[in-house]
Amino acid sequence: MKKENVKIIAKTKIVLHIRTQLKKNSDAKTRASFQSFFKQTILCHGVKSGVVEKIAKENFVHVSGLSKKELFSIAEDLFRSGYCEESWIAAGWLHRKGDYAQSDFSFYERWLDKYIDNWAECDTFCNHTVGSFIEKYPKYIHNLKVWAKSKNLWLRRAAAVSLIVPVKEGKFLKSVFEISDILLLDKEDMVQKGYGWLLKVASHKHQKEVLSYVLRHKDAMPRTALRYAIEKMPENLRKRAMAK
Repeated sequence: MKKENVKIIAKTKIVLHIRTQLKKNSDAKTRASFQSFFKQTILCHGVKSGVVEKIAKENFVHVSGLSKKELFSIAEDLFRSGYCEESWIAAGWLHRKGDYAQSDFSFYERWLDKYIDNWAECDTFCNHTVGSFIEKYPKYIHNLKVWAKSKNLWLRRAAAVSLIVPVKEGKFLKSVFEISDILLLDKEDMVQKGYGWLLKVASHKHQKEVLSYVLRHKDAMPRTALRYAIEKMPENLRKRAMAK
């Protein structure tokens, strides 16, 4: 048997093994509970998040020694399925593997544009995998600004939530405001919540600057984004920001 065919079989076995484990651990109650967090109908097996993490962790041994090309091929299959749990496992494996290269970005962009269709998949993938990539290659923040202008609402949300983890460490404040500027008047509540969340996280280390930004834009900023942005500020500052 040709080496390429052996790899295809191995890849298929890994993906099928993951799906078998997910189905074995699924239940209708969890599926219904998870669906309640979304306005649109989403695809999920109905597996508790802790169990999904356990399955991902226990099975990483099967992919840890693969080449990046092989791992990306498996990730593609998992993302393509449309099931949240499979998307989370793909994102978790990509982050755990690390070994980021600039050529990875085009894959991230395509997966987000083609397969991601809800906030849970978007945030799980972007917070850690894309966020870690951006920390290593900050020049790609320019590409996040391009995403912020995309017709795809999940790319627009991704533009904001990809910076959540590095911003927790106080990084990229200028970019936080630049991306928020682009998204400021976005009509999609998932995008408003995304950049509002980003501003909220930035306020932990830069409260004065974030408050100043909010006060400058509060008349135009959607109330959803504004409430998210000021959520962790002291009550007197929240009242000041909410005052008309």
